Amino acid sequence: METDVVIVGGGLSGLALGDMLHRAGREFVVIEARDRLGGRIEVSRDGAAFDLGPSWFWPGHDRMAALVARLGLSVFAQYDRGAGVYEDAAGQVFRAPGVASMAGSLRVQGGMAAVIDGLAMQFPGERVLLGRAVKRVHRQGVALSDGSPVAARHVVLALPPRAAATLRFDPPLASAAMGAMAGIPTWMAGQAKFVATYDTAFWRAAGLSGDGASQRGPLGEIHDASAADGRPGALFGLVATPPEGRDADLVPLALAQLARMFGDAALTPRQTVLRDWASQPFTATPADHAPMSHHPAYGLPTILRDLWDGTLHLGSTEVAPEFGGFLEGALCAAEMVAARILARPADKA
Repeated sequence: METDVVIVGGGLSGLALGDMLHRAGREFVVIEARDRLGGRIEVSRDGAAFDLGPSWFWPGHDRMAALVARLGLSVFAQYDRGAGVYEDAAGQVFRAPGVASMAGSLRVQGGMAAVIDGLAMQFPGERVLLGRAVKRVHRQGVALSDGSPVAARHVVLALPPRAAATLRFDPPLASAAMGAMAGIPTWMAGQAKFVATYDTAFWRAAGLSGDGASQRGPLGEIHDASAADGRPGALFGLVATPPEGRDADLVPLALAQLARMFGDAALTPRQTVLRDWASQPFTATPADHAPMSHHPAYGLPTILRDLWDGTLHLGSTEVAPEFGGFLEGALCAAEMVAARILARPADKA
């Protein structure tokens, strides 16, 4: 296969870049190792779509707002009415009136996967290869795990820099460049997300927003993840237990915690899903298992610019010049790479 640009990674940044190139009339191929698109964007379905990865974007994230509007998708505000709930280390539960930590954030009807589906529909299907891992990156393109080549003038690594650092480069990149890639933390890669769905958002009738925080766990923070009208209802929590301590007992422990905080109806969900991102090899590396103490100062290090005379590019949210780590950052990174590629004349490898 031969093309102008090969994009390694079919998450939001990779698909947004493909969309930008397609609208500019440039040839490209997106290669995704998973059997689905979306990367860290994934949903479970139970009468509605529930995000297992990122759930929100915010006012001021203008790229996301414009993309959602262009794709004809609907948004709704995160539910924020009622009291939050706090649980101390002993399991005592307290109400916190007016607390809704994600108030003002926006969600997409159909989940964030609707954005992925909408982007993928913008260009021909032959531009996407699923279930095809890249093992080697070279100046003339990439080699897939089955040995087949994809020739290209530009290679874009639209995947977390730490994941990119596990690839083989021919010729090898400088050790300082490899070290810089490996040193960029992958946003949320060490997290696990637990989602429980219910017929209704029963906690709302009790005057609760669905927002919660706990020192006991196993969920550290909890939010309302319900459909726009509250039917089905859903709660999601981020697991506070480190990756090495997560086991099969986590689901019943999480349900018991939700019952303590929101009422006994939480014990009988329609469905539960646990997505442990730390166990996903195309997202997380062992270095990502260590918890983050703060939001990293993301951006593209100088040493990772103009690799291979400007034909090898990094393009995930972690290298965005602004909003790094957010969905908006993924679109910003795609915009940055598109500008560099489109500044050069089109040509195949």
